[in-house]
Amino acid sequence: MTKNPDFPKNKLLAALPDEDYQRLVPDLEFVELPIKQVLYEPEEPIKHVYFINQGITSIVYTTEDGSTVEVGMVGNDGMVGIPVFLGGNMTTTTAFMQVPGTAMRMNAVRLKAEFDLGGSLQKSLLRYTQALFTQITHTAVCNRLNTVEERLARWLLMVADLTQSNEFPLTQEFIAQMLGVRRSGVTVAAGILSQAGMIRYSRGRITILNREGLEATSGESYRVIKTEFSRLLDTERA
Repeated sequence: MTKNPDFPKNKLLAALPDEDYQRLVPDLEFVELPIKQVLYEPEEPIKHVYFINQGITSIVYTTEDGSTVEVGMVGNDGMVGIPVFLGGNMTTTTAFMQVPGTAMRMNAVRLKAEFDLGGSLQKSLLRYTQALFTQITHTAVCNRLNTVEERLARWLLMVADLTQSNEFPLTQEFIAQMLGVRRSGVTVAAGILSQAGMIRYSRGRITILNREGLEATSGESYRVIKTEFSRLLDTERA
């Protein structure tokens, strides 16, 4: 593990005035995050927050019967551990690495103390919270009102934005868990998108071939999420 990078890759940290960022540097620790690594678990105190540099963190809810559904995604434009500065310090969801990457880790107590000072970090984190709330809200709307292929199109676009790539390894079983649907439903939806020339799926890898087509298929949720992140954080997710 390496401490104190000269320039932050996380967009929330990079947007801070240099004086404020330098004050955080002694408390930031570079960590590698392998796939499926859990960053926090439900109903357990959150000890660290993570400013993601690269990779994707999935925020998921698991029901009593073991079913899972993804409610949010965090990339290098965000932070994992929002309950820390909201005052609850724990939550009912699990955060784990969907795509491996790296992050700047910070002690939760130190983050809360810095947040309570006010200033640029507090403002940035509150605006990010509003953006993430928009993402979670429209994920719920999409999951309730959209078809599986529309939901899959939105999800693939968000993964592509956060990985900055149009090709990534994803199994249908994993996608089904994230969307909260049966694997057979993902198979049908992927087949529809593939036949329309929007994606190619082969041996656990998905390639986006027609982004404009996916955006048209995904409906309004993806557009609203992307626009709101840009408005609130003054940065594009793609």
